[in-house]
Amino acid sequence: MSEKNGLPTGKHTLVEEGTEFKGTMSSSCPIVVMGKVEGDVAGPVIHVTPSGVVSGVVKVKQLRSDGELAGEVEADTVEISGRVRDRTVIRARSLEVSLSVQKGGMQVVFGECELAVGDEPNKEAAIAAALTPPAAAAAAEAAKPPAAAKPGNSNPDDAAKRRRTPGTEPPPSPT
Repeated sequence: MSEKNGLPTGKHTLVEEGTEFKGTMSSSCPIVVMGKVEGDVAGPVIHVTPSGVVSGVVKVKQLRSDGELAGEVEADTVEISGRVRDRTVIRARSLEVSLSVQKGGMQVVFGECELAVGDEPNKEAAIAAALTPPAAAAAAEAAKPPAAAKPGNSNPDDAAKRRRTPGTEPPPSPT
């Protein structure tokens, strides 16, 4: 998708300002919302412009919203610089929030909402890790190769354990 002025060029689905769409929308090309969409939306990319409003269940790969969002959003990548209404749920692998100029100041407005960013936790891996006996966990830790010491990052306890060449003992600390 090539973009010109933030909007896609070429083939795209456009909901023009002044248009209200209610229902289910599915597109195989980028969706640009300048008006209002209420319902289920699916597609590869959706861009909600500053005048746009999307309310409902949105399932896309990439969402960019400079306008208003409400409902439930599932996307790999979410970029928000507009308004998020109360009781909105956003699930994404990555989330970028940018400030926008509104009413003489820079702001992003979040209502009461739920954000879930990153991969979903793996329940089976968490259970397996919790059920691993402490002895097995210690053995696995001991089997790991030691980390290389980095200058300046040495542990004082490790320094005390190092063998010193005679005559290089540090002076006793005053107590």
